[in-house]
Amino acid sequence: MSRLWEKGLPLDQRVLRYTAGEDHVLDARLVAYDVQGSIAHAQMLAAQKLLSQEDCAAICTGLQQVGASHTNGEWQIRLEDEDAHTAIENRLTDLIGEAGGRVHLGRSRNDQVLTALRLYLLDASDHIGEHVQGLCDSLGDLTQRQGNVALPGYTHMQQAMPSSVALWCGGFGEAFEDAIDGLKSARRRMNKNPLGSAAGYGTPGLNLDRELTTKKLGFAETQNPVTAAQLSRGKAEAGLLFELTLLQQDLGRLAADLLLFYTQEFAYVDLAANVTTGSSIMPQKRNPDVLELVRAASATAQACLNECLMITAKLPSGFQRDAQRIKAPLFRSIDLAIEGIDIMAFVLDGLSFREENIHMDDGMYSAERAYALVTKEGIPFRDAYRRVAKKYTE
Repeated sequence: MSRLWEKGLPLDQRVLRYTAGEDHVLDARLVAYDVQGSIAHAQMLAAQKLLSQEDCAAICTGLQQVGASHTNGEWQIRLEDEDAHTAIENRLTDLIGEAGGRVHLGRSRNDQVLTALRLYLLDASDHIGEHVQGLCDSLGDLTQRQGNVALPGYTHMQQAMPSSVALWCGGFGEAFEDAIDGLKSARRRMNKNPLGSAAGYGTPGLNLDRELTTKKLGFAETQNPVTAAQLSRGKAEAGLLFELTLLQQDLGRLAADLLLFYTQEFAYVDLAANVTTGSSIMPQKRNPDVLELVRAASATAQACLNECLMITAKLPSGFQRDAQRIKAPLFRSIDLAIEGIDIMAFVLDGLSFREENIHMDDGMYSAERAYALVTKEGIPFRDAYRRVAKKYTE
């Protein structure tokens, strides 16, 4: 086994453990995308007469087999591999012989990982959007079931104006539809092909066709000039993390409302028994732990965004190994978002409003009464406001 940068010199195991970090674990989700990028790269090399058709065919078939065997759980990335790229190339070479060593011509691990990561992020953003749509559907179902139930609208934690379950669901529904739009907009920076930029300065002496790999991989455009690729590290990631932070904040606000509505003092809602937990000391308790954890998740999402932004802040141009540390917060925020979206949809599917417990304070209709005075008597709204207010100030 040799790593992609191996020169036959010894490497202290402590250095390997520190520099590899979590990559051998985190990169598992990138294997399929690295295989995809490598196949496109090999096909481009063959089209440019830099790789024989025979070697190209062997490489592409071998990569597909390596990717499939990983999907089937037949191998995992080891610490000794350091990352997905070494693990794949070594297994490819073991499988097809020296032709496997030809696939790396005209690329660096720097553009290789960035290509795989962007392909993954494009899929991840779509995947998250699909989950958010499922949450929107759950809100829509709740509106169908109980949308006509009257509900107080609150400002400053006080009953303010009349609302309804339909209006409450609709507000959050729009927020989550906006999240889907935000995820789509975040794709702009992901959708640029960095492959062929190599270590950030191109491939002098090699006539690569970067437009071909852009087409084969389905990117919207080729990232140019080559120096822009490494300078853009962290931007697509931060863009997605920002959208996930906003999404988690809306999930947290939805959870906060339900936590309030579930208290004995409010008792506006019933939660399904299978989404609540018990107490180790109090036999009567049914705890909405899941909602509390969703509420807390926005802090984690923002921390992941901040970590990404701070890693790349004030780095000089060109590749810097610092960018490796973006993966952990990036993947963590993606996973946390999907878990939170799905669990909130599940909670909503089993939730019901207890109409008999929802008290509508008479004062909530004050604005409506003031409007009525304006339309019936033609007086200025400010005068109508004062007349209605006297009832509550005398």
